[in-house]
Amino acid sequence: MKKNLYYLISKIKLSVILLISFSYQSFSNVTLPALFSDGMILQRNMKIAVWGWADQGETVTISFGGKEYKVNAFPVSGRWTIYLDPMPANAVPQTMVVKGNNVITLKNILIGDVWLCSGQSNMEWKMNMLNHTYDKEIADSENPYIRAVEIVNNTSLQPLEDCKTEGGWKQANAQNTAEFSAVAYFFAKSLYKQYKVPQALILSEWGGTVAEAWTSLEGLRVLPNYLKDFGDWKKSVPADLSAKTVERLYQGWIKTTRDADKGFSKDGRNWADAGINTSDWKTMDLPAYWETAGLTGIDGIVWFRREVEVSKKDAGKDLVLELAKIDDSDSTYFNGVKIGNTDGYNVSRKYIVPGKLVKAGKNIITIRVTDTGGGGGVWGEKAEMKMTVNGKESSLSGTWLYKLSVNQNDLPPNPRQFLGSPNHPTLLYNAMIAPLIPYGIKGAIWYQGESNAGRAYEYRRLLPAMISDWRTRWGQGEFPFFEVQLANYMKAWEKPEESDWAELREAQVITSQKLPSVGMATIIDIGEAGNIHPKNKQDVGNRLALSARKIAYGEENVIHSGPMYQDMVIEGNTIRLTFNSIGSGLTASNGALKGFTIAGDNHQFVWANASIEGNTIVVSSPEVQKPVSVRYAWANNPEGCNLYNQEGLPASPFRTDHWDGITKGK
Repeated sequence: MKKNLYYLISKIKLSVILLISFSYQSFSNVTLPALFSDGMILQRNMKIAVWGWADQGETVTISFGGKEYKVNAFPVSGRWTIYLDPMPANAVPQTMVVKGNNVITLKNILIGDVWLCSGQSNMEWKMNMLNHTYDKEIADSENPYIRAVEIVNNTSLQPLEDCKTEGGWKQANAQNTAEFSAVAYFFAKSLYKQYKVPQALILSEWGGTVAEAWTSLEGLRVLPNYLKDFGDWKKSVPADLSAKTVERLYQGWIKTTRDADKGFSKDGRNWADAGINTSDWKTMDLPAYWETAGLTGIDGIVWFRREVEVSKKDAGKDLVLELAKIDDSDSTYFNGVKIGNTDGYNVSRKYIVPGKLVKAGKNIITIRVTDTGGGGGVWGEKAEMKMTVNGKESSLSGTWLYKLSVNQNDLPPNPRQFLGSPNHPTLLYNAMIAPLIPYGIKGAIWYQGESNAGRAYEYRRLLPAMISDWRTRWGQGEFPFFEVQLANYMKAWEKPEESDWAELREAQVITSQKLPSVGMATIIDIGEAGNIHPKNKQDVGNRLALSARKIAYGEENVIHSGPMYQDMVIEGNTIRLTFNSIGSGLTASNGALKGFTIAGDNHQFVWANASIEGNTIVVSSPEVQKPVSVRYAWANNPEGCNLYNQEGLPASPFRTDHWDGITKGK
């Protein structure tokens, strides 16, 4: 009897559970991905994918463009996808109604061209982050037909179904454009001016990131070392990734770092103290990334010091320090007392020094800078480095003492960076690309490579693998893809040397020639020696737009590239070079040709004489009687290189040899 009663009670419980479950599922709401919101632009002239989630088997109806479409949600997953019929460009706002057990109404939808905009910080750099360079552009940017949506930075071990956006789709205007990617905005502006077709920008970028992080696990199978890297990284991640665990690990790392920091001594003194010996410290002009000023290839901790004078009248008064931006974090001291610390490579530093620390005569400012990857140091504009006391400003730009206290190669990884770092294979693809698929796109623009420059030879395979991977995942065929070649950066060299940045640019050229429908914007003439984020983003966007006009829009007569090296012929003690993409002809800006080097079979390059003869260039040097190779703009910063076509587009750097580079095997 008890057994039968237990069985009956169990059946009743199960029935109640099933009824509750069925009731919940039957009336669960239809939902859409974050990309689908008011103000979105859909891709013209192709089947438009609209998808979302609903109850298992629920009928979902979409009304749009005068038509109605229906589909049943899949069992188990509840995912559904509807493909709307192709539509021509339409700048008249439309409304989409999605119905299931609930109703979603999306308004102000246009039909135009959609571009995925991705890469690292130079793609991420916003219009309002360029030191007022584009204030007028922002103020005059009102255009309801240029719109952008920003994808929130995120990482994931597995491909995600959805992502978050920064407030949905926004149209260009004085308020919104300030937050748009500058490169992407100028790209869209140029294309809209040319075609009067609505332009949409999906902004999915993250500063300081590597290309392998933007590629799927399947896409990396051609590079097995990354699969191993991914596997090793997963094994090293603690099972408990709670904020509490990460913070505990981070505090342990802080202690390890401090113990390793030569700037702290066992007696409690540190390099911010007034009486330390600085005779072995070197000098650096700030603001600057330290890689451009003597600390090439260094990540770690560097201390900076500078003496400042305060008058008797101003002694004892509160003092304000403004230190531009510091990459990545700082602890700042005044007369040996810590007055503040900040994390964030793009955050302006401003500290209040209490009057009790401010004395008449000599005072010492010390900045302990920690950089865990990419560029490091105090960077920005000279005007952003200043001291204000009693209403009087004085500049802090110029010469500072500095000393390296910790080389990061001697430390374990920062747990915050390691566990939250985007720089592991697949993590950004999973979280910031996969959720966008299969939203219809016209193509992609890509500005990245700085973080892969040390492995430039590998980039020859990695970037094509990523492009092919995206094309495979989207299922739209070989959609157009436009890359930005690295700008000129760092101190210009007095004599020819090997360069990993030049090798990365070469890998970008190889990619553009290896894959169909890939264009490249060369910008070695608009970078800045001391700024990895050059201000001129307008020419970058415009040059990308030229490639789009040629490749994506099929304008046959558009010259979209500067001269590209084609072939060479040795003629006695000279080498004659031929080019394609010469447009109306070759030209040298600002006088004689510069930037050419030549070498014999000893591989020793020297500066060369070069002259234009028709559509060719003849190169020679009295130091090389039997030349075998020529290089052009082969440097981190090929400053002064001046070969262009008549249309004003710069020649891409090149070399005629195939000798092993410095990044081969890395």
